[in-house]
Amino acid sequence: MSKLLELFLMFVKIGTVGFGGGPAMIPLIQREVVDYHHLLSAEEFVDGIGIGNSLPGPIAPKLALLVGYRVAGFWGVVVAVTGILLPSLLLMGLVVVFFYRFRSTVYASRALRVVRPVVVALLAMVVYDVWPKSVKGIDGVAVVIVSFVAGEFLGVHPAILIVIGAVLGLALYR
Repeated sequence: MSKLLELFLMFVKIGTVGFGGGPAMIPLIQREVVDYHHLLSAEEFVDGIGIGNSLPGPIAPKLALLVGYRVAGFWGVVVAVTGILLPSLLLMGLVVVFFYRFRSTVYASRALRVVRPVVVALLAMVVYDVWPKSVKGIDGVAVVIVSFVAGEFLGVHPAILIVIGAVLGLALYR
């Protein structure tokens, strides 16, 4: 029971301080799950991001599901996903009420003007942390570049890029 409570509180904490949505929450989840509690290895976490990004929906609940299952099976999934979603649901309910009332104020625009670059920095931290564990050799760098160009400039859907990457990995690295 205490394992479930710890899991719940860990994901409530992540869900409470995870401003910016799923991708911006990845470094928070990584620090808790990999660095502090050692519930997943760095490689397992990166694999979870890859699998999670190939599926529809936000990444944070999918990572909570992965960790919850790993730690405590079905009830771990229930507790972890509830923990990560509950703060957002409660806070969003409050924000919706006040957002429409104050969204055009100078204070709101000033706050968001600084928060947005912070979210970009959090995403850069993910790349910085994940790169050495995921990109091996010149072929890995080539895959990053081709995937970026295909996704950003050619409009290829991320799920298609991941499937192509998996197929190429199976074909090239037997």
